[in-house]
Amino acid sequence: MELRGKTALLTGATGGLGRAIASALAGRGASMILSSRRSEELEELAASLPGEGHRTIVSDLAEPGAAERLLDEAGDVDVLVANAGLPASGRLDDFSQDEIGRALRVNLESPVRMARELAPRMVDRGTGHLVFISSISGKAATPRASLYAATKFGLRGFALCLRDDLRPSGVGVSVITPGAIREAGMFADSHARPPPGLGTGTPEQVAAAVAEAIERNRGEISVAPLRQRAVAKVAMLAPEISGRVAHRQAARVADEIARGQADKR
Repeated sequence: MELRGKTALLTGATGGLGRAIASALAGRGASMILSSRRSEELEELAASLPGEGHRTIVSDLAEPGAAERLLDEAGDVDVLVANAGLPASGRLDDFSQDEIGRALRVNLESPVRMARELAPRMVDRGTGHLVFISSISGKAATPRASLYAATKFGLRGFALCLRDDLRPSGVGVSVITPGAIREAGMFADSHARPPPGLGTGTPEQVAAAVAEAIERNRGEISVAPLRQRAVAKVAMLAPEISGRVAHRQAARVADEIARGQADKR
C-alpha cells in the first residue's frame, strides 16, 4: 500500500514506540489519527508531525466498549496500527482480577475487536492494512511473564491467522515483534537492564518495520538483533531446554521489569 494520502489510526500514540511510528507514517504522507489516554501529549505530537490534517482522539482502551467508540469517532481509516499496551510483567498472583482484565482488554481484546469492525469495511473496498505490535515475548516463554506473554502470543497468533483469512481480499495484515528496545518500551519504562550480550533495537527501527510491513505487505517482521532472534527461535523450538538454561538470568531481568512497572499497570 502506498501510504501517501491514506488515513492511519494509531493507538498508544504518545508512548515512545507510538511517537516513532507516527513520525514515520506521517513522513510518508499519511494523515494520522492519534489515540491515547493523554490529551495534551496527543496535541503536542500531532502539531510536531509533518503534513496536515492529523487528528487526535482521547481513548482509554482498558474501559469496556472503548475500542468500538474509538472506531466510531475515527470514521473511515485505511490503516490500523494497534500499538497500545499495558505493562503486564510479574507473577500472576501479583495482579488483581481488575488488573488482569485491563491488561487483556488493552493488549489483546481491543485489537481483536477493532479488526472485527474494520476488516469487513476494508474487504468491501478491496484495500486496507492492519498492523499489530506484538513482542518477542509472543514467541519465547520467560519467567514472570505469563500474563504479558498470553496477550502477545495471542496477538501474534491472531494476526497471522487473520492474514490467511484475508489473503485473497486485498487487505494486508502484519505483526511486528520487537525485542528489547532502548529509549522506549518496557526496559525504558522500568529502567531494567536488558539481558547482557543480546543487543537492543530502537523505536525508529520499529517504526521503519511498521512502514515496510504496510508498503510491502509483510506478514511478520522481527525487530531485534540477530542474537535475540536466535534465542527466541531456540525458545520456540525447545521451550523446556531454553527455560532451564536461561532461567536465572531471565528471572533477574523479569523481576527488574516487574518492579519498575508495578505502578504503571
